[in-house]
Amino acid sequence: MAERPARKRPAPHRAQVVRTDRLTPHMVRVVLGGGGLADFSAGEWTDHYVKLLFPAEGVAYPEPFDPARIREEFPREQWPVTRTYTVRAWDPAARELTLDFVVHGDEGLAGPWAARVRPGEEIWFQGPGGAYAPREDAGWHLLAGDESALPAIAAALERLTHRAQGADRAPVHAFIEVAGPEEEHKLAVPDGAEVVWLHRGTAPVGEALVAAVRGLEFPAGQVHAFVHGEAGFVKEIRRHLRLEREVPREWLSISGYWRRGHNEDGWQASKREWNQEVEAEQEGRGAEEAAA
Repeated sequence: MAERPARKRPAPHRAQVVRTDRLTPHMVRVVLGGGGLADFSAGEWTDHYVKLLFPAEGVAYPEPFDPARIREEFPREQWPVTRTYTVRAWDPAARELTLDFVVHGDEGLAGPWAARVRPGEEIWFQGPGGAYAPREDAGWHLLAGDESALPAIAAALERLTHRAQGADRAPVHAFIEVAGPEEEHKLAVPDGAEVVWLHRGTAPVGEALVAAVRGLEFPAGQVHAFVHGEAGFVKEIRRHLRLEREVPREWLSISGYWRRGHNEDGWQASKREWNQEVEAEQEGRGAEEAAA
């Protein structure tokens, strides 16, 4: 059997910062544009994401910028650092890509970059990926997440808002957890949708989200759920939806965007194994309960 040719990764996109905006004390919006986005496209999914490529400090890469070549020719510590961000919006007419960043001072890599970057500066990125959009055949929609999931939840609400209006429109329940009221910002929301902002304060991330989803009186019909954010609360809500509410797996978009105590590199390295362990644990509990 002939060997399959190696799958070639799409070329990265080179973008310029067009403008930035401080949405809340801890969220900064960065709009990217420029000729390097001529071949970029997004819009099928509301959880589209891109992988920003931050060069190692003090390292100059050959032109044209090629991540595969860099990995072949440079030591690992000089590879660009990747950070994944959800596409908040894509304007194909203006060729502008909008990304929202959670910023906590000098903590992390992408957040401080977003806080200080100025129009005209460049950034390379790969993508987009994505897999979720609100299904039109759903009986109702559940959206739940922390700040990291807010761009995708906002995009999903916009998609639902733009759909045809009618008395039979599917109900929407959205729960968004942020640090406090100062972190809320205006969203496009479908008529009749219930959007609840949960203020975390000093409580653990996701505690309020878990309580809100558990306490929700589910409407009639098949739910299509989107639950993303810190891995700990995502695990709890996934268990609740799969085992207690018996929501079929194909009607769920659930994943940990990040995990307390891990940077993105560490979390991505262990995420697949974590997902397998969680799924096995929940399936095992389901089998035990069915046999009881």
